[in-house]
Amino acid sequence: MTDPRLDILRQALPALRVSVDPSDLEHYGRDWTRRWSPAPLAIAWPADTGEVQMLLRWAHDHVVAIVPSGGRTGLSGGAVAANGELVVSLERMNRVLGFDVVDRTLTVQPGIALQAVHEAAAAHGLQYPVDFGARGSCTIGGNIATNAGGIRVLRYGNTREWISGLKLVTGNGAVLDLNRGLVKNSSGYDLRHLAIGSEGTLGIVVEATLKLTDPPPPAQTLLLALPSFEVLMRVFAGFRARVRLQAFEFLTADGLAHVVAHGGVDPFDARHPYYVVAEFDAVDDVQQAAGLAAFEACAEAGWIVDGVIAQSQAQAQQLWRLREGITEAIARYRPYKNDIAVRMGAMPAFLAQAQALLATAYPDFEVVWFGHIGDGNLHINVLQPDGSDDDAFMRQCGHVTELLAALLAEHGGSISAEHGIGLVKKPYLGSTRSAEEIALMRGMRAVFDPAGILNPGKLFD
Repeated sequence: MTDPRLDILRQALPALRVSVDPSDLEHYGRDWTRRWSPAPLAIAWPADTGEVQMLLRWAHDHVVAIVPSGGRTGLSGGAVAANGELVVSLERMNRVLGFDVVDRTLTVQPGIALQAVHEAAAAHGLQYPVDFGARGSCTIGGNIATNAGGIRVLRYGNTREWISGLKLVTGNGAVLDLNRGLVKNSSGYDLRHLAIGSEGTLGIVVEATLKLTDPPPPAQTLLLALPSFEVLMRVFAGFRARVRLQAFEFLTADGLAHVVAHGGVDPFDARHPYYVVAEFDAVDDVQQAAGLAAFEACAEAGWIVDGVIAQSQAQAQQLWRLREGITEAIARYRPYKNDIAVRMGAMPAFLAQAQALLATAYPDFEVVWFGHIGDGNLHINVLQPDGSDDDAFMRQCGHVTELLAALLAEHGGSISAEHGIGLVKKPYLGSTRSAEEIALMRGMRAVFDPAGILNPGKLFD
């Protein structure tokens, strides 16, 4: 039986595409966490800002909970609809709206894939430098909702640094045009930055103006084999002192093995416990020589036991696949994921304690580490054994996350670096934010969304 509220919505917006088909509810009601059974009221696909505005006015008036949906590649349950919410998929709003050659900005709709943004920028001889492995399926709206970072944060920063303007529809249907692409704007609160990273709890992004920059200089890509976890930060410091790093990514032997099992190519004859994919500016012979000197100094110190330098773009892509292919390669295990961050200065001490904690806490589980060492962001993936009990696995992982959150608090870190709090990390928000901060965030949410319809239950109750 059709919900009568949907009949009212269809009457108000007859052109709006709405579905209650079970396959659509299943597909659009979940994200990559795969931990909740999707149970949305329906799925709606607005085509433009006006339809989003009208849809949110209807939701506000009839108190219908809304879950904004992009590529659903998040790992914290932020796009899950498990309690009768209306999923608002923005995949139809996927166009480039304009390019400004003077400001060097690209204006896009939120449903456009990150890969499409890269291609649009390249067509104008420029680049949008935010990048991650899910570039083909993640969307700009989702990137903005979580202030996503990825593999180039070391050089270019997070999504936040590249958003010069936003159009946002709030919970009562108001359209806000935030910052309007200005470089300087000291006229009160910058609400644009409240929206970035808000996980869809303050409004739905309907348009974004992205800053572009020059294409990156020629780079050299290396795969380094390390003998121990303890030397990781020494290798990072050794390279950073000599070259301009574009990326510095870490992975374990287990992670590499899973990617190789899915078609990746291991360039080494022997398996090593830890690896780094590093990329640095290599415009000329001087920079190339500096990179070689960094490698030789680290090898002489015993911090690197083997290494491969990419001899072509194709080989560089093969090396990058060993890092970027991990998430896809381990997906069948439905891993429990921790996406954490600490300051670079706190990283050595934190890494030692975290490794000891996880080794003790998960004696029977495979734990796959990888991360963006250059910006203090680590991804910890606990693989669920085949045939194990879901509830028991989640209870143990939740208990260990409590211990990890306490350790992060000691080091001034964050329980979520780039995937948001969502449903998964909601119990641990207090380890990262004070009670006073959380109270202020609740107050902001109430102002933007007075009926409490936008992604309810996410971030905090």
